[in-house]
Amino acid sequence: MTPAIDLLKKAKADHHIHSYEHDPKSASYGLEAAEKLGLEPARVFKTLLACSEKNELLVAVVPVAGSLDLKALAQAAGVKKVDMADPMAAQRATGYLVGGISPLGQKKRLRTFIDSSAQAQPSIYVSAGRRGLEVELTAELLARHTGGTFASIGRP
Repeated sequence: MTPAIDLLKKAKADHHIHSYEHDPKSASYGLEAAEKLGLEPARVFKTLLACSEKNELLVAVVPVAGSLDLKALAQAAGVKKVDMADPMAAQRATGYLVGGISPLGQKKRLRTFIDSSAQAQPSIYVSAGRRGLEVELTAELLARHTGGTFASIGRP
């Protein structure tokens, strides 16, 4: 299993694991997950890492059908500016490979921000720590196990 799944099992958290055959040629890991699992893209969330002007890595969880609003993330985090993090730095800090970064069970506990649209869904899907593996859980459960804060950080 992955650290994300191990964390949820250890906590006895209510979750469901979904897997699909990942296509390495897929342009978008998140949209591929929604399509292959037959889900509304609004319920599937991608995990992105950004870096503040102070070199703090931040985790942003946003719907796969949209994009991350960097200014909104900076405001939510109380920093002046954020840019997308270097992929290698993201991999080192989380212990996951790009395309399979889970907001759960990361090597380092990073400040996490979850797009507030997640709260309107009965459950959401996030990477379980590997391409082709998703975990379904409630937004509140995700926030509890990541120390996450809800904020309007996504753009349609």
